[in-house]
Amino acid sequence: MKDYLPGVKIANPFSGRFKWITVTAVIISALLITRFTLFLYSSKGEGNTVRVVDFAKGSSLRKLADELEKGGVIGSSSFFMLYARVSGLSGKVKAGTYQFTDAMSPLEIFRKLESGDVYEKRFAVPEGYSIFQIAEMLDSRGFFKKEPFLKECSDPQLLKELGIRGPSVEGYLYPSTYNLLKAEDPAALIKLMVGQFRKVYDERFAALEKNSHLTRSQIITLASIVEKEAVAGQEKPLIASVFFNRLKKRMPLQSDPTAVYGTRAFGGKVSGSDVRRDSPYNTYKISGLPPGPIGNPGAGAIEAVLQPATTGYYYFVAKNDGTHHFSVNLDEHNRAVRLHLKSGSSQTGSPEYKNDRPNITGRR
Repeated sequence: MKDYLPGVKIANPFSGRFKWITVTAVIISALLITRFTLFLYSSKGEGNTVRVVDFAKGSSLRKLADELEKGGVIGSSSFFMLYARVSGLSGKVKAGTYQFTDAMSPLEIFRKLESGDVYEKRFAVPEGYSIFQIAEMLDSRGFFKKEPFLKECSDPQLLKELGIRGPSVEGYLYPSTYNLLKAEDPAALIKLMVGQFRKVYDERFAALEKNSHLTRSQIITLASIVEKEAVAGQEKPLIASVFFNRLKKRMPLQSDPTAVYGTRAFGGKVSGSDVRRDSPYNTYKISGLPPGPIGNPGAGAIEAVLQPATTGYYYFVAKNDGTHHFSVNLDEHNRAVRLHLKSGSSQTGSPEYKNDRPNITGRR
């Protein structure tokens, strides 16, 4: 018995239409493989497109791929996911915030995701910096423009929301390092910094504040002056003691940094016109404390105000090694001024005058 009916021809799979289909399939496969390979090793652009994406733990890799394609970083989210599956990288991607550009190939992107090479937009605020200095730093580093940041610092609605009664947030922007990825605009950054101030203050100083005769605003104001005056951290309690002693005697604080607040950063020197300038912050012209802080103090300066040293000092002048000479009376102080100001130090307390200009220079 024959396996087929007489006169019936069996089609050759390698001839005619079947042959064409097979060849076409091979060509398409080759093209897809070529395209896929080019996709993996080639970049989509020249680096002009930059995207920062947050890949949280447990997030969908498909969502990340779609976001990269939509953002113009990769050409195909489907190819991206295909490689993730065949390579077994789907379960190896580490959570974090990443920065990608269109100059990176998908393979480079996967290497960052697998190694956890995360991106952070970090901004460090030094102790004592004023809102004006912080604004300049933000502007110079391309984070936020100076003017919008300063405007938000004094925005009445934001101050009300934050519970700050002063004219600005000066004094309450806690010196620390911040990730600006969590701050989309100046107001968000200010809230973040004030929140950090409150966290530190409540944890470390709220109990000490109860034993102080000063309000919180007065504590931060005095701490901001101590921060600006001090170079050596161990001297902050001594400097605080000088100001407390002067306040008790109703003597003007005569602090150099207050003389230039609002006009420029205290860069090390003040002039006769500076100390004669009419300003509610200039402690050469006013008695008692200024109406608010002149900078944003760190924890050391706040602690020094809440736990000052017990001394009989009323004066100090800076020496050449970053420390100060502290004096009990004016005669001793003037001798120290003549000794140390030869090389350009600063002082607090009744400067000696020559040609109607005070012999005083600042430090920082």
